[in-house]
Amino acid sequence: MKILLGVTGGIAAYKALELTRLFVKAGHQVQVVMTSGAKEFIQPLSFQALSGHPVRDSLFDANQEAGMGHIELARWADQIVIAPASAETLAKLRMGRADDLLTTLCLATDRPIMLAPAMNRLMWRNAATQENVAVLKQRGLDILPPASGEQACGEVGEGRMPEPQAIFEAVMHAEKARLQTQQAGSELKAFWQNKALLITAGPTYEDIDPVRFIGNRSSGKMGFAIAEVAAKAGAQVILITGPVALPTPEGVKRIDVRSARQMFAAVQQHYAAADCFISAAAVADFRVEQPASQKLKKQQDVEEMTLTLVKNPDIVAWVAAQDNKPFVVGFAAETNDVVDYAKDKLRRKKLDMICANQVGEGQGFERDDNALTLLTETSEKVLPTMSKHELAGALLRFVSQSMQG
Repeated sequence: MKILLGVTGGIAAYKALELTRLFVKAGHQVQVVMTSGAKEFIQPLSFQALSGHPVRDSLFDANQEAGMGHIELARWADQIVIAPASAETLAKLRMGRADDLLTTLCLATDRPIMLAPAMNRLMWRNAATQENVAVLKQRGLDILPPASGEQACGEVGEGRMPEPQAIFEAVMHAEKARLQTQQAGSELKAFWQNKALLITAGPTYEDIDPVRFIGNRSSGKMGFAIAEVAAKAGAQVILITGPVALPTPEGVKRIDVRSARQMFAAVQQHYAAADCFISAAAVADFRVEQPASQKLKKQQDVEEMTLTLVKNPDIVAWVAAQDNKPFVVGFAAETNDVVDYAKDKLRRKKLDMICANQVGEGQGFERDDNALTLLTETSEKVLPTMSKHELAGALLRFVSQSMQG
């Protein structure tokens, strides 16, 4: 693996020498980029001796591809590691600054970036630093939590750079996970390429009047994650979604609906052309029988209001009952006895597969992670808590295996 090691200003810069040694000893190529602050703490010659490569520190280097060294380095690396990553570096990366070689190449790369922060405990706890860290994580950078202990300033607390061995192991683990993801992606593409996939996602809203409605807490994140992963695997994806605040995944045809009956009509129009139908939407079981055409007014002398509800169409059961049905995957969001209810739903609605998930008490809805139990008549697979994007990949692999028998 080709590792670009960024070293920024801080007393922990000396630990980056040991990290360089660990990478080289394990057979990896290392090139070091130092900031001007880092050179105040340690000499570039030490890194050069350990890595076998000259240290890079200048944004404008006439000896490197006609002065375009940041582009050359960005293309060379398989992994970028910044250790130590100072508070200033975190702020620069968050803002997209490019005023030195290290921050510029981070903007010019599509390679994974791992940061090992090191700073005073109060700097680490500062709201600005924590906000920068949160934004960088959201953008996909991998940030190792700093260690706690005695600091160079004499204080004790969080902010110490993780030990070199811990950083080394984190990089190796991340590389192994990437390779597994790439392999899994290849497997997904082998099956889903040009397959037609129909997905429902999000909640449905059932109007009471022009202002009020009956709805639920579904964010649509699971269904959208499935659509995104499937589209990247080459599937032809139609996503029918209730009201959600999510962008359309690239390569996905999106159909927006509001009510259960509108979602049902859209599914009826498209199910026959699908190889697989995944019903990830949280469809309202009931709707108001007669929604008011005007806003209902509160009567001061009336303490109660009765709404008459009627049953909505059961979309997933209807698809499963058709002679020309695709492979049908349902979801069972339950607050208790999750697997038992899911197995009953699988048999009762004659589904090919069901995904059981626990909701309520901070689980399931409106979260970026979740856990699922995947069930067919003959198999069961538990997926532990992970991001919904990762869950989507695992779910689609299980679906592909089930569809192939």
